[in-house]
Amino acid sequence: MTMHPGERKKVFVKTYGCQMNVYDSGRMQDALENDGYQNTEVLEEADLVLLNTCHIREKAAEKVYSEIGRLKKLKEQRSATNRPMTIGVTGCVAQAEGSEILKRAPAVDLVAGPQTYHNLAGIVRRAELGERVVETEFEIEEKFRQLATATPKQTRSRGVAAFLTVQEGCDKFCTFCVVPYTRGAEVSRPVSQIMDEARKMVAAGVREITLLGQNVNAWHGLGADGREWRLGELLRELATVDGLERLRYTTSHPVDMDRGLIEAHRELDCLMPYLHLPVQAGSDRILKAMNRHHTIDDYRHVIGMVREVRPDIAISGDFIVGFPGESDEDFEATLDLVREIGYASAFSFKYSTRPGTPGADMENQVPEPVKGERLQRLQALLNEQQEAFNRDCIGQEMVILLEKPGRKQDQLIGRSPYLQSVIVDSSLGVPGDMVHVRITGAAPNSLSAKPV
Repeated sequence: MTMHPGERKKVFVKTYGCQMNVYDSGRMQDALENDGYQNTEVLEEADLVLLNTCHIREKAAEKVYSEIGRLKKLKEQRSATNRPMTIGVTGCVAQAEGSEILKRAPAVDLVAGPQTYHNLAGIVRRAELGERVVETEFEIEEKFRQLATATPKQTRSRGVAAFLTVQEGCDKFCTFCVVPYTRGAEVSRPVSQIMDEARKMVAAGVREITLLGQNVNAWHGLGADGREWRLGELLRELATVDGLERLRYTTSHPVDMDRGLIEAHRELDCLMPYLHLPVQAGSDRILKAMNRHHTIDDYRHVIGMVREVRPDIAISGDFIVGFPGESDEDFEATLDLVREIGYASAFSFKYSTRPGTPGADMENQVPEPVKGERLQRLQALLNEQQEAFNRDCIGQEMVILLEKPGRKQDQLIGRSPYLQSVIVDSSLGVPGDMVHVRITGAAPNSLSAKPV
């Protein structure tokens, strides 16, 4: 299995968790490709394996160690060849656990936190020379400077819809969440960097950009006029980029939905009528325990203002059931809120303790069977609402963005303004085309359509 002269080393990246990690995995692949690596989707042929980890879900770290155990066997098989395998752990588990990963998993060669990826090629080279590397300290301004100087090759299209990070970290310190500890304090990129990257993306074929941040609507970046802009102003500036057809942003916090951002939903045709606005619970008592900084009435007020300026907007949300101290009455209040708001889609989870967060030390932890029963009831209601929203789309005319081939040879998958997958005949066009269709059918997780 010796490498041949001129043959490039191959990297395999496995991504866990959120959209920020998906974006970061692309950044890591770009940085390593620029350093001579070739991406592969075949684990067995990889010279470098990176596990880009997430610390949000239950037993996240244990799942990573289990995966490392499987990789260890593959690494041992390769040790007898002249083509050894390097194993790295990146992402939020890497940030949270640091050198503990090297102690617990000797097969791991490098550990790199989320803010060090601009130095990833150098980190990998050190590991390949035999050093066991841990890099979790970061200077986020340096990372953003590196992003600003990315080459066209590094900003090439990963499809016709792409993510663009504008903000990282979070200052909210919700008591259930590890993000402030693994991603750090809120930092916003300046307008000039964001605009440069957006133009490069569009030049590479991207038609839809989703602005990404742990708390994206808290973005307050420096503008060319020397003052700090807010997200609504940034969206208006991005709307002027020729060839950029669609804009979205995620994930938002109710506290940071200011009037300028809400008005952007009225003013900008390219800003899609879809808002992901997590509430987490329907009880003020639980929201206070979660340190969410808002009440249910605050949330209702924001939703009302958004629907006033954009009546056709689809609302998405996040929910956690079984937070410490959650009573039956508190949970029923969550169900009542879901019925009141009406969600086009939503994500819901059982509360799980994250070491180092205040929630982990709270009393009155809810028993697992109770959490499971509550999650089942909530998800049944949310699924019912999503299916109803999809059915209500039947007969509507809308413009969809063709994105990729479907499962069948004669199909293409498009994306609706409401973020639904739309199945159409492949004769309608090619990925990147904007197509005017009428919705003819609805399934729980997709729509079907015919051309108008």
